Amino acid sequence: MNRRALYRQRTKRSKLILERDNSVVRNSRHRRGRAGHPHGPARTPVLAVLDLGSNNCRLLIARASPGGGFRVVDSFSRIVRLGEGVARTGKLSEEAIDRTIGALAICAEHIRASGATHVRAIATAAARGAANSGMLVARAKSEAGIALEIVTAEEEARLAAIGCAPLIGRAYAGALVFDIGGGSTEIIWMRRGEGEARIVRSASVPVGVVGLAEESAQAPMDSAAFDAMRARMIARFSHVREEMDSIAPFGREAHHLLGTSGTVTTLAAVALDLPRYSRSRVDASWHDSAKILATIDRLIALAPAGRAAIGPVGADRADLMLPGCAIFAAIHALWPCAQLRVADRGLREGMLQDLLARARA
Repeated sequence: MNRRALYRQRTKRSKLILERDNSVVRNSRHRRGRAGHPHGPARTPVLAVLDLGSNNCRLLIARASPGGGFRVVDSFSRIVRLGEGVARTGKLSEEAIDRTIGALAICAEHIRASGATHVRAIATAAARGAANSGMLVARAKSEAGIALEIVTAEEEARLAAIGCAPLIGRAYAGALVFDIGGGSTEIIWMRRGEGEARIVRSASVPVGVVGLAEESAQAPMDSAAFDAMRARMIARFSHVREEMDSIAPFGREAHHLLGTSGTVTTLAAVALDLPRYSRSRVDASWHDSAKILATIDRLIALAPAGRAAIGPVGADRADLMLPGCAIFAAIHALWPCAQLRVADRGLREGMLQDLLARARA
């Protein structure tokens, strides 16, 4: 049996198991009214958003609240490493597409079970940069029933900014929002104007943890090698700082860093000495940037097995941590704010806000 047939067999088996596990839930919902309402159809929209990145496939399902906003009712996340090898070959590998289709099929079951009324599914850097992304889009539609939209870097940055904006500290004039992805890093300068914070400048740099990990895979990682990787990242991001300075001065005392992504949330969990990752402890938490940099030094000193043994890191993320840390350290070197706020939110929450506005229109 070839690899594609094997993955399809596994996907089918996963779908059958999920169908069995969800049958009781769906039958219960049918008796009580759709999506848990005691009498008849839902009165408020159910929103489903899917973010397919270079490393993760993430789904979030929420119900619109009558007074505004939304309440999350379901979520799903799986590491698929869609961007594996794209920086080297320019194409999505067959194995990566198979892994991704398997995850999308499970997402589709969650969406169907939720009775979602508004759905948006996007793919970001890995799909943007691959010559064969059309194959991924076609298979997502035919095999998983997911209509996948490959978004521009500008749209990705805008959605991330919308999702993170509520966490800009009230005592600050603005924040440097950054999202360290698998295939790209989004950097967004947001500043308070009249009322809500607005984007002053945004940029997407086509470097992320997956590609950087592949570049550095053959080199032993010590402090000297890490410093060299950090220096390369400073060179990659320096033009963004120059472009921002051409618009207006960036005052580090009046701004703070606002980071989202697996690298930053994991770093925060390690800095907090959590035995395992806890979203409630990490999301919206404040940190001294100096302490986060000291946490990075601690990770550099460990062997790969030692990093994997840290609860919030784990084996799945261990090889991506130091590349992500090098990107963070470069961002801090160029925008040296004393405080970092960490967001376990971002792109998907921005998508939910957009869908909510459409639903209410």
